[in-house]
Amino acid sequence: MDNHVALVGVGLTPLRTVSPDLSFREMIFEAATRAYADAGLTPRDVDTFVSVAEDFHEGTSITDEYTPDQLGAVRRPVHTIAGDGLQGLAAAYVLLRSGAAEVAVVEAHSKASNIVRHEEVLALAMDPIYERPRRLNPHAVAGLEMRRYLHQAKACPEVCAQVVVKNRGNALRNPFAAYGAVLSPEEVRRSPPLAEPLCELEVSGYADGAVVLVLASAEAARRLPGQAVAIRGIGWATDEPSLSGRPWAEAVYARLACEMAYQMAGIRAPAEEIDLLELDDTYAYKELQHLEAALRLEVGEGARLTAAGRTALGGPLPVNPSGGSLGMGYGYDASALVRTAMAALQIRGAAGPLQVEGARSAVVVSWRGVPTTSGGAVVLGAL
Repeated sequence: MDNHVALVGVGLTPLRTVSPDLSFREMIFEAATRAYADAGLTPRDVDTFVSVAEDFHEGTSITDEYTPDQLGAVRRPVHTIAGDGLQGLAAAYVLLRSGAAEVAVVEAHSKASNIVRHEEVLALAMDPIYERPRRLNPHAVAGLEMRRYLHQAKACPEVCAQVVVKNRGNALRNPFAAYGAVLSPEEVRRSPPLAEPLCELEVSGYADGAVVLVLASAEAARRLPGQAVAIRGIGWATDEPSLSGRPWAEAVYARLACEMAYQMAGIRAPAEEIDLLELDDTYAYKELQHLEAALRLEVGEGARLTAAGRTALGGPLPVNPSGGSLGMGYGYDASALVRTAMAALQIRGAAGPLQVEGARSAVVVSWRGVPTTSGGAVVLGAL
């Protein structure tokens, strides 16, 4: 294991479109209980805790004050990362590699069903001087980006519909997924338009749920009974944030994050060395952008691979065998950690009907959502 950090415990709740019978605290408790049992430890064995949450989505200021109880972290080191889930994972990774801790826990959750007007909350993330006064709907920003991507990729909108069909079909096999369905590309494209060319079914549906991951230093992982998965590399990056200055056809932030993670992992040819990919697909076209970033492809090559069926569960480059957010549900900051949990199960050979045969390495790519140009990447591998 050398000096790697290992993922030794995975716990998540099934994602649900609504959860009126559960509070976010109860969901975190359930996920934490599963993760601690999986790792073979108790909260007393954990040195530090990281909560990934943004107060804006929670409706509660200083949200991390409300997570220690259900994690078993009262009177213990706890801090919050207000950002993407992989940024929280990176914070725990750094603590372990620095020697400040031997065992760390990362938590994220979503109670999206409590938010009545998502678009109005997201719109407040726009630049307050130059962009917010124009009253842009967040889906309109995504629609503009999708149009630019398809133009530069020389691709038709149907390829995005194929992403939806693939991911929601994969989700039918996933007991944690909330949006499994059998669809045709024509049905997807006939769904109500949100912001031309973006259609309703090309947007991930919101979901409630919680995920807890237990990380350990190489030395601590050897002492624990759980099946460890190596975190071989991790990266994160932010591109130009303004709508006027950002690149619209490609996800530069994801490319930079992947290169940071690949350098750490010693990955030279990702298409040959990675067995599966769990990629952010908040919008269907984002999976294509993130695929191109992860495999160092030119704009449009991801669309052609998808159209040829090479990213299907049984294909040579399986993308989102879990169903992604389109199939499992979108849980804001928890989404990236859900992708990571699904990839870890694949490396363990414990993904059940979703299992990619012979999977020994996986990459996860995340995106912080509209209107950001921030994301992360993590490379997982078998030990």
